[in-house]
Amino acid sequence: MAIHIHSKREVEKMWASGRLAGQVLEFIEPHVKPGVTTDELDRRCHDFIIEHGAIPAPLNYKGFPRSICTSINEVVCHGIPGDRTLKDGDIINIDITTILDGHHGDTSEMFVVGETTDKARKLIDVTRRSMWLGIKEVAAGKRIGDIGAAIATFARGEHGYGVVEAFCGHGIGRVFHTAPQISHVGRRGTGMRMKAGMTFTIEPMINEGTHECHVLDDGWTAVTRDGGLSAQTEHTLLVTDHGYEVLTMRDNAFSL
Repeated sequence: MAIHIHSKREVEKMWASGRLAGQVLEFIEPHVKPGVTTDELDRRCHDFIIEHGAIPAPLNYKGFPRSICTSINEVVCHGIPGDRTLKDGDIINIDITTILDGHHGDTSEMFVVGETTDKARKLIDVTRRSMWLGIKEVAAGKRIGDIGAAIATFARGEHGYGVVEAFCGHGIGRVFHTAPQISHVGRRGTGMRMKAGMTFTIEPMINEGTHECHVLDDGWTAVTRDGGLSAQTEHTLLVTDHGYEVLTMRDNAFSL
């Protein structure tokens, strides 16, 4: 699949969609609390996206039935919202993708429901830091493999966590998922060279135990093989001549 290099006008549209996706996360954060169902979170996000003139990209995408993904505790990614009620101590990833003026903005964040354990908080912190270490490898002329190498060296090498290999980041623009694939366990000096105007996501999924996961019978929900916790964070990036721009950055969001 060919790599798309975005024009100035297309970049402006990616900025707008990315900014909206980030705003959805800001909007939903106060509602992530004990007693709330993931269905309610989905409904609120859906309405917010529609009210802002956009479309929730996951809805009906290859048969996915909801507007956001809600991945709780051992769920690695693609959790389907439903009647599950959040309880004190849960950790949850909320994954948002908007389509605004034909362009996608894709981002996700971890939220703690009430009070949780120190080990869960550490997992989330390492996941956020690993994503940003990957982001800082982005620049025109550098290799795609450098991104995954930075993530794996930190999360797996320094902290002993499992870095999921079955799912990866991806090119994005007018198309939800396109080239290039962004592995989170790459090797330095390998892979294609990044070019200014490319847009893609970096979205490491970090498990407290094994990196292995499997998909449930619903065909979407991926869970850790050993039942351990998993965390994920995600941003959409633009490659520039001098480095990168984070298209989905939010006010007061974590960064290095």
